[in-house]
Parts: sequence; structure tokens; C-alpha cells
Amino acid sequence: MKVSLRISHILMAFVFLAFSVNGYPAPALFKIEKQGASSYLFGTVHVGDASMKGLPQKVTNALGNSKQVVVEVDISKLSPLQMQQRSMPYMLLNNGRTLQSELSTENYQLLKDYFAKKSIDIAMFNSFKPWAVMLTMMQIEFQNAGYSDKNGIDKQVLDYAQQNNIKIAELETIEQQLQMFNGLESLSNAMMAETFEQLSDINTYFISLVNAWKQGDMKTLTSYYHTSFDNSQYGQQSEQVMLIERNNNWVTQLTPKLEQGNIFIAVGALHLVEQHGLIKQLRDQGFTVTQL
Repeated sequence: MKVSLRISHILMAFVFLAFSVNGYPAPALFKIEKQGASSYLFGTVHVGDASMKGLPQKVTNALGNSKQVVVEVDISKLSPLQMQQRSMPYMLLNNGRTLQSELSTENYQLLKDYFAKKSIDIAMFNSFKPWAVMLTMMQIEFQNAGYSDKNGIDKQVLDYAQQNNIKIAELETIEQQLQMFNGLESLSNAMMAETFEQLSDINTYFISLVNAWKQGDMKTLTSYYHTSFDNSQYGQQSEQVMLIERNNNWVTQLTPKLEQGNIFIAVGALHLVEQHGLIKQLRDQGFTVTQL
């Protein structure tokens, strides 16, 4: 199971990217219709590189036809200090637990070696939960590969909404997003081991996936979903906590809004696919969902 997709929902909001405006399609953009009311669903990535600045015309057109933008978390209303203050209680260990006590000897040594190569003393993470350290590792690797939250599609959508006075609503809080990682604490060693596997070839585990997203290749994204959330205990529990439970909750919130119409939903692309995805669930609710 590829950890990057699960981490992506939190990175820098705590990664599904758009093309620049010049001649590229709008991948993973869908129109949702029911009884004359229409809205839009956009699968995103939370980080991007410099070439991804600027939303595609199809997306800005859809935004222009919308009265409200709905995102996972409205990070635009949080300052870096507020983000830190609200996040830290969820990221820190307590009751005498340490990072070393939470990991196997092998995983802790791998982690120590990883940070040593980057001239970082692992002691600074002694009080942090393994998943919080994992987020730091992924952030370092994404930045080294040229990706940042500043070019992420979620941020660009939020910026557009603010600049054009479109109302913004969020599906959950930053605390709820962080709490889902606490639901996976018992699987910290499995998560850390697969993070190291992923870091050994970021091109395979992230950049190739981004390329599929850019093409609006939902078949490849669906295949990647199955690879990510396999039949292992970690795969099944991660799917339940990070996708299924959240998708079910979101559909409950979104249905009355969609029945009114004129909303633009922007969420991570893997929330769209498969039997528990937003597309199928909305179709089951009687909505027509068409890829644009």
C-alpha cells in the first residue's frame, strides 16, 4: 500500500495537481445534476510544482457558475501559528511514550539514519507520534522534488474563491483530519516501513500517479486505489478510516447542498473513485455525474 496517497490529505493542510492554463484539460472535473440543479466535483492534489500555477479554464468557468466552494478543510482561514496550535495536541505523544518506544528497533534505526543524512538530529522528534514524523519526511521529499502547497490545487481554488467573493464551506476540521491518523497508531510500524519503501522511488509512488491524474485517467487512478488499499490489515483499516468513513460523512453533508445546486466541490481525487467513492455514492442518490 502506498502511503503517499493517505498522507496527501493532510500534507500542507496538513497530493492530486492541475495543469497551467495554456491548452491543458481539466482532469477529474465532473458535473453533477439532479432535477435541474447542477454543481461541480473536482478531484485535486494538495501540492504542486511551478508548472501547475493557474487553474484550467474549465475549472474557472465552473467556479464562476458556483455560489459556494466546498473543500475538505478551509486552510485559508488559518495562519501558520493557528495551524501549529491546533495541530500539536494531536501530534505529540504522552504518558512517557517516545518515538523510539513506538517503533521497532529496525524502523527507529532507519529513521535515525534518514535524518542523519539530512543533518537533522532525530532527538528533536522524540515526543512526536510516528505518523507526525512521517508527514515531515514526506514534506521534505516533496519539497526536494519541487512540490509545495503553494502550487496545490486546493489552495488555488480557495484563492480564486476569495478573490471572487465566492462563499467557502468546509467538510471537516483540521482536528478531524489529524484524528484519523490517531486511529492508525497501532499500525505505526507498518506505516513507517512502507513510507521508507515509497521514499526509495518517489517517481513510482507519486509522480507517475500525478501524470495519470493530469490526463484525467480515472481507470489508472482506480487501479492505484486498489494497490494502495490492499487486503492487508493496514490497507483495510486505512481505507476505512481515511476514505470510507469520510466519504460517507461528506455525502450526507453534500446531498442537500447539491439538491439546491450551484456549488463547486474540491476534494482529493482518490475520494472520487470506487464503490465507496463520491461519484458512485452520488449516483446512488439519484444524481447524474458526468466527466467534463
